[in-house]
Order: sequence, then structure tokens, then C-alpha cells
Amino acid sequence: MDSQELQRIKNRYDIVGNDPALNRAIEMAVAIAPTDLTVLVLGESGVGKENIPRIIHQNSARRNGKFLAVNCGAIPEGTINAELFGHEKGAFTGAVGERKGYFEEADGGTIFLDEIGELPKETQSMLLRVLQDGEFIKVGSSKVEKTDVRVIAATNVNLLNAVARGKFREDLYYRINAMQITMPALRERKDDIYLLFRKFSADFSERNRVCRISLTHEAIALLRNYRWPGNVRQLKNIAETVSAMESAKLSPHAERCEIDAETLSGYMPKEAETTLPATVDRQAAFDEDEKKMVYKAILDLKRDVDALKAIVYGHGAQQRSLPAPQSAPDDAEDVLEAEWQDSGEFRTGTEKPDFADTDKPHELREISVPDSLSLHKISEELILKALEKHNGNRKLAAEELGISERTLYRKLSKSNSRK
Repeated sequence: MDSQELQRIKNRYDIVGNDPALNRAIEMAVAIAPTDLTVLVLGESGVGKENIPRIIHQNSARRNGKFLAVNCGAIPEGTINAELFGHEKGAFTGAVGERKGYFEEADGGTIFLDEIGELPKETQSMLLRVLQDGEFIKVGSSKVEKTDVRVIAATNVNLLNAVARGKFREDLYYRINAMQITMPALRERKDDIYLLFRKFSADFSERNRVCRISLTHEAIALLRNYRWPGNVRQLKNIAETVSAMESAKLSPHAERCEIDAETLSGYMPKEAETTLPATVDRQAAFDEDEKKMVYKAILDLKRDVDALKAIVYGHGAQQRSLPAPQSAPDDAEDVLEAEWQDSGEFRTGTEKPDFADTDKPHELREISVPDSLSLHKISEELILKALEKHNGNRKLAAEELGISERTLYRKLSKSNSRK
């Protein structure tokens, strides 16, 4: 697609920006439009995913048919089947007459299912039947109906995670994911941010007959450096708010107003208001009971690995298995802090080469364990090495090992008592 055709499509659908990822999404939509493939549009909330289905519909052979956009997350679970597939008279309380659903109304056209990840499991099964066979049954009916509809879906959630959690059907996921188009987040389109701001503020000024807003270089940098969790929708709200509030301070005859970074910052959300995940203190991640459960799991895993080695390599293989623990040992913390810190000290011994024989599973690899493995000894050596590295500074040594100073003191005391 040449640049002129691309710009013509942007102008038609009021799309602003020159980001390569944005251009790629539009080009993919135009290229896939003549087919009947189901399309899954991905992207965060507010990035403008709704433009892609319209571009596909208008450039397809279905352009003369209906285009229906349905927000699956906005329809109550109790009525969504009736909304999508229709219902018969008396099918439920309030069903005073027969009603066509969206799939029947859009016959011969295109239906856009936004927030498809919010569909209930029962509705997912009915949608799968439409995609596979073009068939559906109205609520309260036993008659199979036919429809010829192209489905375009969109989501701002990770559907594969939803599949793993049992919230979304795996077969439906692969059915709607015949073609995937991703809309980039606004923070990934830094060069487009000020273009969009100017577009939104200019449109607002024209509609409301107020002066136009421009920004200083420092204010533009402030816009570019913000992370925009609400994407284009959030930027539009801020542009219109700034235009309205700052224009009100000027005389009615003013034509333009330049906003500096200090003024603009008063309209920008504070970073503390974002919903980024909070950090978790490493030392406070587990309580003592949880730690003991982890220690026991580690020992059980070691025993299971030895059992698997015996099965794979035969009874002649050397086995060094730990006895099955009935409960977490009192000094189990020593075991965890020796093996759990990813220090690399346990990656010793000669590793077996990869299997050459194809009938042996590649997932199973020899896990080498030194014959004279002593967890206490290794733990002591780690502590001594850390102390030596930090010239005897116990605080720094404890931080490097990922343990508390109290634990380091206790280990040193145990070591001295054994000597």
C-alpha cells in the first residue's frame, strides 16, 4: 500500500499518527478485508481497536451488508444469549414477543465482538457453533437457524491466560484467532502523542469557539514521557480539559494560548495514581510455616528426581536419593538458603550430554549431584566467600546471599559450634 492510500484511509476513519506499528495494523486490515477470515484485534483499552473492524468491513465484499458492534462486557450475563442469538416469545420473564439477535440481524454483513474475553462459557459454546457451522438456536426455541456473518473480535486481556485458567474455551480461541492484528499502545507511539493532542484540542476549539492551545517544548516533553495507561482516550480527555479550562482564563477575542510544562502538569494525573503492581519485600514474602512447606517440597522434589533417574537409566544407575521427609526439619532453612539463592554453587559435577537416541524423552536430563554433597558445608562456604568478598562486612554479605543478618549470625554460630 502506498503512502497516499494509507493516508486516505486514516483521514476517512479519523486516525492520527505515523507510527510504523500503527501503519502496519492498518495495512494488515486492508489486506485481509477481501477474505472471510475471522480476525482477532489485540491492544490495551483506549488504543482505538474499534477502527480496525470498520476498515475491514468497508474494504470487503460485505460492505453493503450491516456492520454491528457489540460490547460483550456491557451486556448482563443473563441476557447476552438472547441479545446475540435472539429469543422466542415467552422464553423468559419479559420476553413478550419474538426478537431477532445480532447474528440474525447481521446476516450477510459483519459483527464486531468487543471484549470477547468477557463472554460466559455457555455463550462461548454457542458462538463456536456459529463460527464452525453458521448455525444458532434462539433462546426458548429448538429450531436451528442459519446465518452468514463475518466475525471480528477484540480484547484487551490475554486470552491464552484465560484459557489456562479455564475462563475461555481453547477451541474458540484458535477459531477466532485465524488472523491477529495488534494496535500499539500510545506510550509506544511517542512521536504521535503531540500530533494527537493538537488534533483533539483543535477539534474542541472549533466545536466550542474557544482559542486554540499550543504547547512549549518542555510541555511536549512532559506529554511524551507520561506512560498513558488510558492511551488515546485518556489523551483526548486531557486535551479537551486543558482547552476548556485555559481558554476560560483568556479574553473572548484571544485566538491562541501557549501552555508551559508547569501549567500542563496541573492537568496530568500523578504517577502514584496508576495501578502498577506494588513491590514485595523479599524478606517478608514468606512466613515461617510457608517456608517449611517450601523446604519440604524441595526435598520431595529431590527424591522424585532420583526416582526418575533410576527409571530412565535403569537399575544400574547410581542412585543418591534422600529419604522421604515426614515433616520439615528444624534446620530446613539452611537447606533453602543454600539451594534457593541461585548462586550457581550447586551447578557442579559432570552433566550428561543430550540424548542421542530419539526414543528417550528430551525433557528428561541427568541432574548431577555430587556423591559427597553436604548442604551445611556448601552453605558455610557460601557465607565465607561472601564475607571474604566484602572484607568481613556481615551486612553486605547477608544482602548478597539474600538472607537476613540474623540468619547469617545464626549460621556462623552453628558452624563454630560444630567445629
